[in-house]
Amino acid sequence: MLRRLRKRSIIPGFGLTLGFTLFYLCLIVLIPLSATFLEASKIGWHEFWRAGASPRAIASYELSFGASLIGATLNFVLGTLVAWVLVRYDFPFKRLLDSLVDLPFALPTAVAGIALTTLYAPHGWFGAPLTAAGIHVAFTRLGIIVALTFIGLPFVVRTVQPVLEDLDRELEEAAASLGAGRLQTFSRVIFPAILPAVLTGFALAFARGVGEYGSVIFIAGNMPMRTEIAPLLIVTKLEEYDYSGATAIAVVMLVVSFVMLLGINALQSWNSERENMSVEQPVALAAGVPV
Repeated sequence: MLRRLRKRSIIPGFGLTLGFTLFYLCLIVLIPLSATFLEASKIGWHEFWRAGASPRAIASYELSFGASLIGATLNFVLGTLVAWVLVRYDFPFKRLLDSLVDLPFALPTAVAGIALTTLYAPHGWFGAPLTAAGIHVAFTRLGIIVALTFIGLPFVVRTVQPVLEDLDRELEEAAASLGAGRLQTFSRVIFPAILPAVLTGFALAFARGVGEYGSVIFIAGNMPMRTEIAPLLIVTKLEEYDYSGATAIAVVMLVVSFVMLLGINALQSWNSERENMSVEQPVALAAGVPV
């Protein structure tokens, strides 16, 4: 009987691959995270609260999560626009521009931080005219947002681009034939189809921004209570041999990041179910035809 069930298996080697997957995830993800929580449990609640909820730590949380959220929101718009241009239009040096999107992936984060700081410093190419206009980027919170937007752009572009490429253009033609305008077609046919991918890219960009370190510390200025991000505060605690304080801050970051990513994924799942309709329905809605 067991031999018959094994022969009928559609995916050969399922047990072996599943076991390897669980082992790998436990070794790389679950065990390190569990060790962090285990280390945090060794310190008392009072000590944990003192380190994890200090004014300096709260200021770093607000900056890390707030700047990451702003950077991911900018990429929500800008990344979708870049993906649209790369998919829908042909122009000179298109392949070069397409390859430049992956530059933040390949570029070491420290190099990216130095480059951005050089460009946006008060005497830099971009920083000089901005400073003359009264806008200071380097060594401010705005500089942190610029760095997080830079490193998060590829996540949105690379998640939206294949969805746009696979999108059937006959839907747009059908909506136009029913009298829908360009704005109606985009807002009611195209955007709902790519929204799950955009939300996925948004979540990835946000997660990368929360944990980013190398590209931020050079342009941030690293002033406590003002431009000090949470990862830098953790490193500072470790350098001061305050392991309990570093662990407490790390646990707070893990919990808040997990809750926010869980909410984003739940929103994405809800949107996918809501937009899972027939082909005729979004076209008719775009044209204002009752279904």
